[in-house]
Amino acid sequence: MTEKLRIAVLYGGKSTEHEVSVHSAQTVCRVLEQNCGYTVIPIFINREGYWFLQEQCGPATASDEPVTPVVSPRGTLYMPSRDLFMRPDVYFPVLHGTNGEDGTMQGLLESLDVPYVGCGVLSSAMAMDKEVAKIAAWKWAIPVLPYKKLSRGVPYDKAALEAWAAQTGFPVFVKPVRLGSSVGVTKVKSAAGLHQAVEFALRFDTDVLVEKGVENPREVFCGLLGEGEEVISSQCGELKTLPGEFFDYQAKYITVGGCETRVPADLPAQTLEQLRQYSEVVFKALRGSGLARVDFLVGQDGKAWFSEINTMPGMSQTSLYPQLFEASGVPYEEVLQRLIALARRNWEQRRSLSLERVG
Repeated sequence: MTEKLRIAVLYGGKSTEHEVSVHSAQTVCRVLEQNCGYTVIPIFINREGYWFLQEQCGPATASDEPVTPVVSPRGTLYMPSRDLFMRPDVYFPVLHGTNGEDGTMQGLLESLDVPYVGCGVLSSAMAMDKEVAKIAAWKWAIPVLPYKKLSRGVPYDKAALEAWAAQTGFPVFVKPVRLGSSVGVTKVKSAAGLHQAVEFALRFDTDVLVEKGVENPREVFCGLLGEGEEVISSQCGELKTLPGEFFDYQAKYITVGGCETRVPADLPAQTLEQLRQYSEVVFKALRGSGLARVDFLVGQDGKAWFSEINTMPGMSQTSLYPQLFEASGVPYEEVLQRLIALARRNWEQRRSLSLERVG
């Protein structure tokens, strides 16, 4: 009888998306265990960055036991209270935002020399930086909206920014460069609220973008699964935000009925195919692996603009990413199984590389 694979699921983390990560991981753990037949090792990371083994995936509890990631032949997780080492077969970082989706956790897992799900260090870091992702999209002839970047501690010409926004056309969106879940994002309709929005966004990141908005846009999404020439794109889905101005944190996670999902999106077949191609191009350009969700804005004239790419999208049962692939004929458990298999394959390939100097 084949022994079950042991999957260490990492969640929580030092991020403004801490709660979202826990919510995603609860679904991932359940499906991995009940539908895929793996043994799950739930690892909760608190807001200070400390790791804990949990009996069941979820928020912090009194029974959580401290664990430490270590480089050791006996295992890569150490429990001081039991003097016990564990060696998971695969790590699955269900971590959103900073300190998890931005290449930092991927760097740690590379140092531990373990298989892990998702994009690597470079692709995670590039995708997390909205400006870098836009530059990559632009280089491959994918339309991006005009923007200005501002940085904390660097004075900027307020009058010049107001003039640019007015010339570009309000509304504009002010957003942190390296953050997700619409945290810190403000829709600005006039110069009066511009600088306050910049100050607000700089609370969450050292760099912010002031980006031209699209009036009454349609928000369209495409999921990606795989790597290189083997990557597949899902059907495109569309979100209609019910009570608010845009798909913000409130609409995503707090307001009941805050948004309505439609898969496939109600757009011409030619447009949907183009968005799928754009998604694959961006993913490959950023050297993506495993999974991602690419977001677009589609104007009333039908013109599409690349918005951003998320290398660890929401993974709860009601999140967009699983819905996109369910509608494309790939069940959630199959998505997870493919991700686990790809993580193991990539690890084997890395281990086969020579460390010897030639010549």
